[in-house]
Amino acid sequence: MGLLKDKYAIVTGAASARGLGKATAAMFAEHGATVAILDLDAGAAEAAAAGLGGGHVGLACNVTDKAGCEAAVRALLDRWGRIDVLVNNAGITQPLKIMDITPQNYDAVLDVNLRGTLYMSQAVIPAMRAQKSGSIVNLSSVSAQRGGGIFGGPHYSAAKAGVLGLTKAMARELAPDNVRVNAICPGFIATDITAGKLTPEMNEQILAGIPMGRAGAASDVAGCALFLASELSAYCTGTEVDVNGGSLIH
Repeated sequence: MGLLKDKYAIVTGAASARGLGKATAAMFAEHGATVAILDLDAGAAEAAAAGLGGGHVGLACNVTDKAGCEAAVRALLDRWGRIDVLVNNAGITQPLKIMDITPQNYDAVLDVNLRGTLYMSQAVIPAMRAQKSGSIVNLSSVSAQRGGGIFGGPHYSAAKAGVLGLTKAMARELAPDNVRVNAICPGFIATDITAGKLTPEMNEQILAGIPMGRAGAASDVAGCALFLASELSAYCTGTEVDVNGGSLIH
C-alpha cells in the first residue's frame, strides 16, 4: 500500500543522482505511485526511472520549451490516461552578485525556475481539470523569503519568489476544479547543486543559522512533497511549506 497507490506522478529535473527530484520520485514510487522522470537528457531520465523499478517512465523534456512540455504530457496521457501529481522541481542557480547578472544569466535562471514551472503546469492542467483532481507541487526556496544569502544570486531569489506568486495565483484559479497547488521552500539542503561549492567556514556559518544544527537531506524535502501530493493535504492549497530546520522561524 502507500499514500500514492494507483496515482500517476511527473517529477521534472529528477535525474541528478543526489537531487531533490530523484529523492522525491523514489519516495513517490515507494508509496505506490507510477512516476515519470523528466530531464534534459533522455538517457539519464530513463536510467533514473529504471532505478525506481519496473513500470516507471523516463522522458527527455526541456521545461523552457512549451511545445516540449505539451508533447511529454501528451505521451504520458496516452500511456496512463491520467496525471495526478506534478512536481515542478527543475531548477538552476548561479551564485552571482547583483551587478554581475548579465541578460543571459537572468534569462537562464528565470526561464528554468519560473517559466518552466508555468509551462509544465499549463501542460497538465487540462487533464487535471477534466478529472476534477490533481496536485501540483512547486519548488521555491528560502532564498525567495530571506533575499538570498546562502547560494543563489538575486535573480535566483527573484525567480523563486516568482514561483510563490505563481503558486498562489494558480491555487486560487484551480481550486474550484479540485486541483491543489502548493509550494515547498527548502532551506540549506545537501545536494549536488551545493556540493563542493562551500568553504568549511561558509558551511559553519550556514549551520550556525539553523536551529536544528544540520543541513537538510533530499529526503526531508521529498517527505514534504509526498504530503502535498497525497490526500493527507486534501484541504491545503496555495500554501508555502518551509523545510529548513528552523532557519526562517517567523
